[in-house]
Amino acid sequence: MPNPILPLNVKPVLSLPDASRRRFLKRSAAATLLASLPTGWSGSLFADDSPETPACRCGIIALTDCSPFVIAAEKGFFKNHGLNVTVAKGANWAAIRDSLSNGDNQFTHMLLGMPFASSMGLLGSPKKPMVIPWIANRNGQAITLKTEFKGLVKEDAKALLPMVKKAKGLGEPLSFAMTFPPGTHAMWLRYWLAAGGVHPDRDISLITIPPPQMISNMKVGKMDGFCVGEPWNARAVADNIGYTAITTQAMWKDHPEKVCAFTKEFAEKNPKTVKAVLKGLNEASVWLDKMENRPEQCEIVSKPNYINCQKEIILGRLLGDYNLGDGRTYKDPNPMIFSIRNCNYPQLKFGVWWLTQFRRWGMVTGAPDYQGVAAQVLRTDLYEEAMKELGYAHGGADSKPETLFDGVFDPAQPEAYAKAFPVNSLKG
Repeated sequence: MPNPILPLNVKPVLSLPDASRRRFLKRSAAATLLASLPTGWSGSLFADDSPETPACRCGIIALTDCSPFVIAAEKGFFKNHGLNVTVAKGANWAAIRDSLSNGDNQFTHMLLGMPFASSMGLLGSPKKPMVIPWIANRNGQAITLKTEFKGLVKEDAKALLPMVKKAKGLGEPLSFAMTFPPGTHAMWLRYWLAAGGVHPDRDISLITIPPPQMISNMKVGKMDGFCVGEPWNARAVADNIGYTAITTQAMWKDHPEKVCAFTKEFAEKNPKTVKAVLKGLNEASVWLDKMENRPEQCEIVSKPNYINCQKEIILGRLLGDYNLGDGRTYKDPNPMIFSIRNCNYPQLKFGVWWLTQFRRWGMVTGAPDYQGVAAQVLRTDLYEEAMKELGYAHGGADSKPETLFDGVFDPAQPEAYAKAFPVNSLKG
């Protein structure tokens, strides 16, 4: 019989028990809520994008260009992205490399050439694949000579030739220091000497000294010159034990310098941690390139547990105020930078340039796989993913030729470039 209370064309609603009715309403409400949520939710929760390894150790060396790592830790930029980072100062670059390789440090401040040497097993480096998803800074290194050369040698290393030949003839070759054989300072020193006709492997003694020890070694007469990052060149001037012959930005404007490096193994197992590190470094680097922040930067990084140098000595060259110590003073328009001019993008051409110098100086036999090795080490994909998530606009990849103070490097012709230098140690 039809229900006498309802019109004939309306179907009755079945009555549910209270418990069933409550379950039905909850499921309906949940379905409505999920339908309105943004992409990235899993079930009723956001997909977890927190770092796999939130507690990290970061290695640094006492140089001004450790600043992005220190500032990101000190000012909470790493914490903004779920990281609790301990900054650990290393004694030298070999110790920094080993602490990264054995897992004591999860990421590190490092010379650009070092991850290449480790990945390729060159120059005594145990073979351990490493990756670079971040260039930490450009510019800001220099070549310092002892005070006895004042007035004799400036930007051009050709002026050194008479002293080099005399010392070599006496069996007491001049001694020059860099910080690590495959690193940036070694390459800048080699490049400058060779441009002046001085062969770094035959005409002089090339030694390895940790950056903070450059000053003490020059004070006791153990070297005639060195290449290192700031503030140690400025410190040599302040202490009147040396003067700056040439800055590295005068050799190659906006050259790459230090990097943030990870082992390949760690990066593959911890992709969200890597991206969190890059996001924190980005915040720190943007902060650092506001010149009004540089006095505070120096207050922080000058502390004994970081650079351990007077803040005034660090600050001068960061602001572009250069007193070279031999009467030359000027305002440099290209001091050390940390973010601007697409500073942080891990350009493949920089890796290719480094490999040309490994080739030039006999650190590899025969032509390496320039493009392949560069792409294995310099991870543009990791950089781009992190910056996309952060909503940060960068300048992207750049394969244009680079102009150095004595010529042009075309990344499309690396082998021809490597073999074109008259001063070389080519093998094969």
